Amino acid sequence: MADQAFQVDLRGVVDLLSRHLYASPRVYLRELLQNAVDAITARGEGGRVVIETGDGALRVHDDGVGLTEDEVHTLLATIGRSSKRDELGFARHDFLGQFGIGLLSAFLVADEIEVVTRSARGGAAVRWTGRAEGSYRVEPGRRDEPGTTVTLRARPGAGELLSPAAVAELARTYGSLLPVELTVDGVPVTGGGPPWLASHRDPAARKRALEKYCEELYGFTPFDVVDLEVPEAGLTGVAFVLPQAVSPTARAAHRVYVKRMLLAEGVEGLLPEWAFFARCVVDAGELRPTASREALYEDELLDTTREGLGDVLRQWLVRLAETDPARLRGFLRLHQLGVKAMALHDDDMLRIVDRWLEYETSAGPMTLAEFRRRHPDGRFTASVDEFRRLSAVAGAQGVGLVNGGYVHDTEIIERLPDLDPDIRLGRLDAAELTTTFGVLDPAAELSLRPFLAAAQRAVDRLGCEVVVRDFDPASLPALYLTSRDAQFREELGRARDEAGELWADVLGAVSATSGVERPQLVLNHRNPLARRVMSLGDGGPVESAVQALYGQALLLGHHPLRPADTAVLNRSFIGLLEWAVHAPEAPR
Repeated sequence: MADQAFQVDLRGVVDLLSRHLYASPRVYLRELLQNAVDAITARGEGGRVVIETGDGALRVHDDGVGLTEDEVHTLLATIGRSSKRDELGFARHDFLGQFGIGLLSAFLVADEIEVVTRSARGGAAVRWTGRAEGSYRVEPGRRDEPGTTVTLRARPGAGELLSPAAVAELARTYGSLLPVELTVDGVPVTGGGPPWLASHRDPAARKRALEKYCEELYGFTPFDVVDLEVPEAGLTGVAFVLPQAVSPTARAAHRVYVKRMLLAEGVEGLLPEWAFFARCVVDAGELRPTASREALYEDELLDTTREGLGDVLRQWLVRLAETDPARLRGFLRLHQLGVKAMALHDDDMLRIVDRWLEYETSAGPMTLAEFRRRHPDGRFTASVDEFRRLSAVAGAQGVGLVNGGYVHDTEIIERLPDLDPDIRLGRLDAAELTTTFGVLDPAAELSLRPFLAAAQRAVDRLGCEVVVRDFDPASLPALYLTSRDAQFREELGRARDEAGELWADVLGAVSATSGVERPQLVLNHRNPLARRVMSLGDGGPVESAVQALYGQALLLGHHPLRPADTAVLNRSFIGLLEWAVHAPEAPR
């Protein structure tokens, strides 16, 4: 049996293009412009593209290489004939697109496409007429000079896209940077090329011009303008640094041109994820567009380009640190998360963070370098809550404390020895603070033994140890301190209580093998309320008072409350209330 050719349902292809390949029918003009510019490129001479509207029709003229009758049959009447297209010379590296499927995009707005073309290689003019229902006709045409004219008439419902105003706007959007002369109804569209390559009398004038360009494109005046260049990708352009803080998860969309033709206004993935603070406009000669020519193809070259652009932005920050520290501080206040993300892997960025970025500390906001100078034996916390409950106490004891609980902060602090092995900034173990507290004199400690025994009985079933120390601030009656080991045991206990029988046994076995260190309820002997509680005799509500101090310490320290803790809080409140109500009135 003889081989049979596949039959192509052109209506189905057009439906596929409109529903799944192209994001909008607006791209039809981009495809026509691409074909026209490629024809001019193939001819090898400077050329021009003229667009005319009127009489309900759109005409796109170019003075490019044109097509012979055989090429018309090969390129306009077939789909996917890439090998034949290469043989005819229409797949050169410096072409924007390809004949064939690009022209089919015109069926998104028209039911009929007319192409009149004459080849610069010789031969008569040819007219090709294609219809959306799948047929085409080739016949002699009339054209005196080499080149091509494409004529479209709007299909029902698509008239707005072929209106003079819409066509002019689309031509400016897609073709304003093209290296050929482009006019729409006699009005020039191109001229001057990419703004970042234009000549100016001085750097200040250039920066003002690019800032104005950013305002026109994105609607904001940039914090700074950074020149971009990645030779491997044939890429040049500019990055506009955002003047306000944005979320690192915000959609970072960039304006990308390929060989001066706009690819898309919302291309994602051009920059590394940490560079969310910049919006780019670039022209790339080597990057590959996807089939729809509305995004970039993910390949090794795009990865290299992304890394190269990241290096350019990193070097800009390093120069800013060296030449304009005040401006760098302003940038860091806006976009510190991006710089922190870089500092996790880049020593230059780590130096910038260490020297210029302010952290929250027990002595007020300051940089890590300044903090280490003031507190050579300082510590850091790995959570915001831990810093908030311990910073005042640590500061009062002369222990410097850095809040490492925000995004990337702990990892950055732990990476500081990579810059200098002598840097010492260890993580705080809360139990260490008790070693800085003052101890009572032996006589006072001896007199408190009966109270401590009663207090220990009040919280013993809560897994807590009661101690009395002398520390600042005096306004704090009690402090709940837990070491990392004790905290691990608490979390293990909560997990065991919530787990099923099998896992409860496993977690119980783990707990049995861990240490026996317990959290401490540290009563402050300098606090008047705490001293009155310690002076309660046998008839006083020692148990309720100690349990109340325990609950207050948990709440002030933002510790999680277990069901047993909540029950103790309720009982202590009721117990103290009953004692106050039933206590005998003092004599008048």
